[in-house]
Amino acid sequence: MRKQIENRDDLTLLVATFYDKIRADKEIGFFFSETITNWEEHLEKLTDFWETNLFASKKYQGNPIIAHNAVDKKFDQQITSAIFGIWLNLWFATLDELFEGENVDILKRRARKMGTFLFMNIFESRRKA
Repeated sequence: MRKQIENRDDLTLLVATFYDKIRADKEIGFFFSETITNWEEHLEKLTDFWETNLFASKKYQGNPIIAHNAVDKKFDQQITSAIFGIWLNLWFATLDELFEGENVDILKRRARKMGTFLFMNIFESRRKA
């Protein structure tokens, strides 16, 4: 039975389940498996990110723009809008599999905006290089 997203424990489950799907994905999994060296730390950081994003906890410390631009550079500018589309579809599927309610809708909207913003920033950084 699906439930509301109410706290960090819910986000921990969401992030862990989502990244299990990401890591198994044949089209985009390698971007992650070849970049992330400490999965436990990465999952904790991403849980902090979504907790800050949804509950304004201020736990997240990082810069997603710099991180994503660096990954794009590492992979010779192979990141496309289709990659973000796969990422977003897996995010939506994981949310719908585990949860329901207003916070699911909020996280879908924010992920959609974030994906667009990050890809546009990657595109801009390529023009400056």
